[in-house]
Amino acid sequence: METQQLLKKVRRIEIKTRRLSNHLFSGEYHSSFKGRGMAFSEVRRYEYGDDIRAIDWNVTAKLHEPYIKVFEEERELTLMLLVDLSGSENFGSKHQLKREMITEICATLAFSAIQNNDKVGVIFFSDQVEKFIPPGKGKSHILRIIRELIEFKPQSNKTNIGEALRFFSAFQKRRAIAFVLSDFMDSRYRQALKIASRKHDLTGIRVYDPREEDLPNLGLLPMRDPESGKVHWINTGSRKLRNKMKERFSDYRNYYQESFLRSGAGELSIRIDQSYPAALLGYFKKRSR
Repeated sequence: METQQLLKKVRRIEIKTRRLSNHLFSGEYHSSFKGRGMAFSEVRRYEYGDDIRAIDWNVTAKLHEPYIKVFEEERELTLMLLVDLSGSENFGSKHQLKREMITEICATLAFSAIQNNDKVGVIFFSDQVEKFIPPGKGKSHILRIIRELIEFKPQSNKTNIGEALRFFSAFQKRRAIAFVLSDFMDSRYRQALKIASRKHDLTGIRVYDPREEDLPNLGLLPMRDPESGKVHWINTGSRKLRNKMKERFSDYRNYYQESFLRSGAGELSIRIDQSYPAALLGYFKKRSR
């Protein structure tokens, strides 16, 4: 993509997503996530009515009287975006590719975060970690993230969500807010998700196309597998084939929902011909209750 064309696309996404974050998501983001992270501040003598679970037993043993740990709300949080760039994200049967919607969602979340003075970082992944942008602040940092979302070309077209989650758990020692954005056409990430969600406030955003859910009867068609690159002639008139693809889609969806439910992480699914602002807003409001 030429530089001028890229800049225009970045600017178009910035205008749209900043408007959304300013008018819709800033307050909802704040109420959904602020106060979730607590940092150690000091120890003080135990007073009547204090929660006994906060007693610092090491200090108590040394000083021979009860002391408790005092925590305060972290004023600065870190938002991490784990973004799937595998080949299947470059599919879209309507007016938008899955990757394009993921880009807009990431930009909206990022602008919402910096309005609350939070840092934003990104992990781009396929079946490996393709690129890591460390958490940072400011408009220029967010615009760099948007540019990478638009033009970055991964080395692999395959998917391994577990690998991205393991990398995230290894480098991010302090509690963070994390969103995993993918079509979740993978079924090998449950254990890595369980480990990551123990420490971090983690949400999955599953973006999918209606044709993946229900393939129409369009006769004999050439179809290219976006992850292997191979082209196959598919008889979409075959009810058996359509049912098989529908079952495969359902298996991935069920694995996704069950994995996030079991791990205690949040999850939502957004179809590319539906409104992602409405879906995000509904999710934030549900969390804030």
